Amino acid sequence: MESQPSANFALAIGRKTGILLLLQLITALIFPFVLAHPITVGSPDFLTAGPAHAFQIRSAVVLSFAGAALTVYLGITVFQVLRLYSNAAAVLFVVTCALSCVLDLVHASTILSLLSVSNKFVSSGSVNSDLYEIVGTAVSYARRSVHIVQLLAIGVWMSVFYISLFRFKLIPRGLAIVGTIGVVLQFTGVTLMMLLGYPPIGELAMPLLPIQVTVAVWLIIKGFKDQL
Repeated sequence: MESQPSANFALAIGRKTGILLLLQLITALIFPFVLAHPITVGSPDFLTAGPAHAFQIRSAVVLSFAGAALTVYLGITVFQVLRLYSNAAAVLFVVTCALSCVLDLVHASTILSLLSVSNKFVSSGSVNSDLYEIVGTAVSYARRSVHIVQLLAIGVWMSVFYISLFRFKLIPRGLAIVGTIGVVLQFTGVTLMMLLGYPPIGELAMPLLPIQVTVAVWLIIKGFKDQL
């Protein structure tokens, strides 16, 4: 454990972290899923969506690439503060962010696979449609499986983030607790339900968005606290 950060350092890194949280929220956690919706609706519905929504779907993939990079950048940025309190917590946060980045990229590749199958299906004029439906179903289920693991990784880095903020009093502890509760609700309502084979309860994930925005804005205005 090293000396605690100065006020200027804590403010600068905190503001940078807040900005990164907002950018990562947009490019990794919101718009890629929204834009990719036409191709992630499941098989066989997605088979005809490719050509009509190709630009939108590819834009989702490009955004997810940017979001994945921002996740790693966020990990490196927060590492600079956490290492002053705990090397283990700092390294753990970077590792979880890097893992989330990798899974984001894998998920993006499965979306491109769905788009390719859809384009081939439409260009074939529905010839061998039964075969395309079999392949499409396999690829669709593979994407869903990767998506579940992707959501799990997102939940892990967010949990490490908020628990660390609480443990080291880097933001008001009440705000860190609310953030942790938001992550737990999202995990319970979406990730866990999908892991168990049940439909997700989207309403439980909704509080996490305003919580994440609130924490980001707080950090932009106040920065990290510079004393325990």
